[in-house]
Amino acid sequence: MRLLSERLRGGAFHREQLHSSGYSDRDLRALVRAGELEVCRRSWFVTRDADDEIRAAARLGGRLTCTTLARRRGWWMPDGVGEELHLHYPPGSSGPRGGGGGLDGAKPAVAHWTRPIVPVGRALIAGVEDALAHIAHCHPPETALVIWESACSVEKIAPEAVRRVQWSSTGAFALAHEVNGLADSGLEVLVCAPLRRLGVQVRQQVVLAGKPVDALVGRRLVLQIDGWAHHSSSTQRSKDIAHDAELRLRGYTVLRFSYAQVVHDRAAVERLIRRALAAGLHTNSAG
Repeated sequence: MRLLSERLRGGAFHREQLHSSGYSDRDLRALVRAGELEVCRRSWFVTRDADDEIRAAARLGGRLTCTTLARRRGWWMPDGVGEELHLHYPPGSSGPRGGGGGLDGAKPAVAHWTRPIVPVGRALIAGVEDALAHIAHCHPPETALVIWESACSVEKIAPEAVRRVQWSSTGAFALAHEVNGLADSGLEVLVCAPLRRLGVQVRQQVVLAGKPVDALVGRRLVLQIDGWAHHSSSTQRSKDIAHDAELRLRGYTVLRFSYAQVVHDRAAVERLIRRALAAGLHTNSAG
């Protein structure tokens, strides 16, 4: 029996793909009998070490997309984003097959019926642009923007390139024109995006006193946002305290927020920033 190539491990493949790799139907039948391949549908074969999401996509006849693809590619998402299986089906396809269940066979998968933005051929994973379009449809604008910013950072996509995509929905079009590619983390987006929508001037990753700050509001209000793993090093914590002190000596007001504050108590964070704006701390000149 011909053994399965290492490059074909951990995935699902269409019969045509396996034929082009030199496997005959006889080889495929032997691999199925040996337990190396599983037939999910007539033309799709899944290796025994494939993960549950790929296996479900092959069984249901869709492509992994939306937040399912986002997690696989390491895009940052706020807490509370669901873990449902999201699948892409082009118009005209027959849709979910094989029972319609999601990862556990019971919960239904979320189906996205859209014309593909990016042709992917025989694949069970959607293109990045299609996943972004589906995220724009599935989530509130603020949450979607966080994920889009992370995607641009991870995938090395310039905001200008995002704006050139032929988006088919108004939500995706609006997000494409809001992405700026400057956020060092998704937490920055959660804080800065609402301020920009209020018409407040916000600049990100501005270098002050020799180091970039997360956000500069107006001329004098600095916002620093600590990630969930921040301050694991006492040395880094000491550097942050020293930098905050230097900024204050130069006439800046510094507000520093934790991961928990931004994610779980964002309303309180916004109120505090608005109080600083009401006090004119963003316009005060250095003494």
